[in-house]
Amino acid sequence: MANSTHKASPDFLKKGYTLDQLNQLNVNSLGEVLGIVFTEIGNDFLSAKMPVDKRTHQPHGILHGGASVALAETLGSVAATLCVNLETQYCVGLDINANHIKSVRSGFVTGTARPLHLGKRTHVWEVKIVNEQNELICISRITMAVIDKR
Repeated sequence: MANSTHKASPDFLKKGYTLDQLNQLNVNSLGEVLGIVFTEIGNDFLSAKMPVDKRTHQPHGILHGGASVALAETLGSVAATLCVNLETQYCVGLDINANHIKSVRSGFVTGTARPLHLGKRTHVWEVKIVNEQNELICISRITMAVIDKR
């Protein structure tokens, strides 16, 4: 990440979060409805997969762009949350954009969030979504606001 402007390493693993804990966050949420499952936590990334099926299709039988954005927002939001002190702060989405590169009809897509900037008040995350052949399906950028609890 030599070109990154982030000020601190997220070091997700040092905080001791497990995939089971992260997947519990999806219970009773859009993530559960869409079948999003967190699959990997790295020192500077978070990955999750999502099925491409009737839950995530648009009328033409391909992955709905909104489902891709929901996966990106889920990844960026949770990744940002793992970088802050949850006793004093929380994170909320401020802006998200996505470019849909290739369509998918079935199987799974996997998204991976990596930090571009980790500031005191904002985080910027890049989320790449690929198909099972590791082809780029969607690239997204999400800006998260870091809010102090009152």
